[in-house]
Amino acid sequence: MSLQNKNIIVTGASSGIGEATAKTLAKAGANVVLTARRTDRLKELKDTIEKDGGKALVITADVTSKDDWKDVIEQTHKTFGKVDVLVNNAGLMPLSFIENLKVDEWDKMVDVNIKGVLNGVASVVPDMKEQKSGHIINISSVAGRKIMPAGAVYCATKYAVRALSEGIRLEMGPKYNTKVTSIEPGFVSTELTDTITDEDVKDMMSQFEDLTPLQAQDIADSIYYALTQPEHSSVNEILIRPTNQEL
Repeated sequence: MSLQNKNIIVTGASSGIGEATAKTLAKAGANVVLTARRTDRLKELKDTIEKDGGKALVITADVTSKDDWKDVIEQTHKTFGKVDVLVNNAGLMPLSFIENLKVDEWDKMVDVNIKGVLNGVASVVPDMKEQKSGHIINISSVAGRKIMPAGAVYCATKYAVRALSEGIRLEMGPKYNTKVTSIEPGFVSTELTDTITDEDVKDMMSQFEDLTPLQAQDIADSIYYALTQPEHSSVNEILIRPTNQEL
C-alpha cells in the first residue's frame, strides 16, 4: 500500500524512533504530523523533512493532556483533512528496583506509556470509524513479553500496550477495517535510558556494553513495513531484537 498523501501523526517525534519514523514516512510521500514537547527539535525535524521535499506539521503536545490531543486533531484536520495513521511512540523508561520506591517515576510511566497511548487512540478512532479505514501503530517492547529485574513497572506498561493493541484489533479490524500493529523492540540506541535515575540500575546496565544495539532506523523500517502491506494483510505484531540479545 502506498503512503503517498497519507496523513500520519507521530508522537515522541523529537528524537529516536519517532524522529527516524517521521523522516522515513515523509520520504515515502506521507504528510507527517510531528508531536512532542520539545518544539525546537520538532522545528528542526520539519525543516529537514521539507528540504527533502516532504510535508510536515509541527504541533507541540504532551500525550498525557487530553486538551493537547484535541489541538493535535483540530490542527491536523485543518491542514490535512483527516487522520489515516497514528504512530503511538512517546514513552518513558526510568527503570528502577521496586524496593527503591521511585513512586513518582512509576506514575510518570503509567501516565505516558499507558494513558498517553489511550489518549492517542481515543483521538483518532472517530476518523477511522467514519472512513472505515486506518492504522494504529503502538510501540510496545520486548519488555511486553519478558520481565526483567528493575523493569517491573516498565514491563507492566508495555504488557498493557500489547494487550490494548490486540483488543483494538479485535474490535476495530472486522467492523471498521482498521489495522493495529504492536511494534516490540529489544535494546535500541535511543535517549530512553537517559531517564534512569536509580544508581543500582545504572550499574546493572553495564551488562549491555558488549551488545550491538538496534538503531532507531531499524524500528522505523519495521513500521514502514507494517504500513505498506496490501489492504487485505494486517501485520499485528513485530518483535525485533539485536542479534546478540539473549532476553
